[in-house]
Amino acid sequence: MQKTGSALILIILGLIVLLFPPIGVIPLSIITGFIILFLGIGLLMGGIIEIGESIVLGIVEIALGIIALILGIGFIFNPAMFSFLVALSVYIIGLFLIISGIAAVITKAGGSRWNGILAVIIGFLYIVIGVFLANPMYLGILIGLWLLITGIIMLFEKE
Repeated sequence: MQKTGSALILIILGLIVLLFPPIGVIPLSIITGFIILFLGIGLLMGGIIEIGESIVLGIVEIALGIIALILGIGFIFNPAMFSFLVALSVYIIGLFLIISGIAAVITKAGGSRWNGILAVIIGFLYIVIGVFLANPMYLGILIGLWLLITGIIMLFEKE
């Protein structure tokens, strides 16, 4: 029963991401923006407090706080600004998919080697499409397909 529930959740998530591919990038940008914004506020407050003890450290913290505030606000209100981080995440996500796929094929974890093979293929496609097309829409579609197909495989394979 737990496997069926997990499969249905993957299918639903896959369909959501396929229908709205930016859904994976925009919330990440906004959440990261708020985290960096809070970091900036903390650095500013720490810098102001620190100036009394060490002027150099206080100025450094204030400068970093201002930079973090600008980045945080930029990520919140302009998710396109976030795209430079997507370039790095393309490699990380692709490698995660490839490594987890290879591990699934070797160990036959999850009950089916097809999930592992699928993860390896999607991981390679993710890196290639991310590097050459650099369009988050296509990357979102790939993740949606991976979730959907993995959920379907899990749903129909024998326990």
